[in-house]
Amino acid sequence: MLRARPALTVAAVAAVAVLLLAGCGREGRSAAGAAPAAGISTDNGPPSIAARGIGLVKGTPDTLRVVLGVETRSASAKDALAANNEKANALVDTLKGKGVEVKDIQTSQLSIHPTYDDKGQRITGYQVNNTVTATLHDIAGAGALIDAAAGAVGDAVRVQSIGFSIDDDSALKAEARTQAVHLAQLQAEQMAKAAGVKLGAIRLISEVPASGPMPYYERLAGAPAGDAAKSAPILPGTQELSVTVDVVWDISQ
Repeated sequence: MLRARPALTVAAVAAVAVLLLAGCGREGRSAAGAAPAAGISTDNGPPSIAARGIGLVKGTPDTLRVVLGVETRSASAKDALAANNEKANALVDTLKGKGVEVKDIQTSQLSIHPTYDDKGQRITGYQVNNTVTATLHDIAGAGALIDAAAGAVGDAVRVQSIGFSIDDDSALKAEARTQAVHLAQLQAEQMAKAAGVKLGAIRLISEVPASGPMPYYERLAGAPAGDAAKSAPILPGTQELSVTVDVVWDISQ
């Protein structure tokens, strides 16, 4: 199994930084009119400074999710299903034969529906679609595996989508988290200096929930693999992950 070591190319950016001076000036108003970071209170209380930092890191994807479909048609639903079962089994056997583990193969959709004439009134036959999602850990061999699937299933195969991800991104997230905290502290120190005050103890530090990295997907729905994916290079590129933190400091008088 090929594992790409995460590339620790790091960039850190600021999303929001605010100076909260509770009890100074108008209540609930932050410095320079900036909106307070999410989840940070501006209620009356000891003076405080709040800052938000965002750490960004990039890594090389080492996992590929490919969604393969088998589409068959016939005058009867029974015949369409029988033909689909044969080809879908051939697809699964090919994936297993190429080293894809059973736990990484999942049936994600099975449908049977009628087809109609040009006027949409008379049923002309039936179409069966069986979709299989395979998780591949050998990106370098992904192109050959898709070629083999096309060879086993023929024109009935469909490559619906592919998506890259990083299997273990814990090290990347730790790096991004460190960068985010350091950036928030840097901003807070700059604001404290500009305001003529000093940072006190940290009152609150929290990580803003994130939905996670956005994997890259290529949509190929409805296209036979022989036309769209055969011999095509599978290039993972890089993937960006981010961590956002909010930190609140007391102001030392």
